Amino acid sequence: MSGNADVTKPRVDRRIRRTRDQLGDALVALIVEKPFDTITVQEVLDRAGVGRSTFYVHYRDKDDLFFSDVDEFFDGMATLLSQREDPSDRVAPVRELFAHVADARDFYDALVASDRIHDLMELGQGHFARGIERRLAELPRGRLIGAQRRAALAQALAGSLLSLLTSWIDRNMPGSPAEMDDVFHRMVWAGVSARS
Repeated sequence: MSGNADVTKPRVDRRIRRTRDQLGDALVALIVEKPFDTITVQEVLDRAGVGRSTFYVHYRDKDDLFFSDVDEFFDGMATLLSQREDPSDRVAPVRELFAHVADARDFYDALVASDRIHDLMELGQGHFARGIERRLAELPRGRLIGAQRRAALAQALAGSLLSLLTSWIDRNMPGSPAEMDDVFHRMVWAGVSARS
């Protein structure tokens, strides 16, 4: 679930990044295979080929690894358009997010089965609210919205985005990620225009 790091963060040493990626990838693979609560740190270490002391330099336990990996993913995904200086009027990388989730459907299903999806969505909503607020402040149409209203709107839009994503998955992904991006952004700008 590794994501793009925000360009404003300090660069992490390549060896540290590689170790964290190996541990995150190992945990993701194990989550797809078995319930989260039954996974042990030792299984993650064996799968990743990383030593116990190295693990504990980076993480307290498997929950810390999980939330750290998810947090990094959402941080990168939520700020993707800003990082790329995307010239469109999109406020969130809906197409990219939906495509990623479609590719990781087994992982999503495993999180639902392990009762981890709520925690993941809550974390995601916070990141997307901040990312959407930042993006609105960058766009000419968005800058016309006052800062307080922009923050409230970003929170509502982040919730709508994740609700749309959940509905799309639950209905077996009707429509392409690009179509879902279009649906979301039509809603965004229709709502913003109606309240301007």
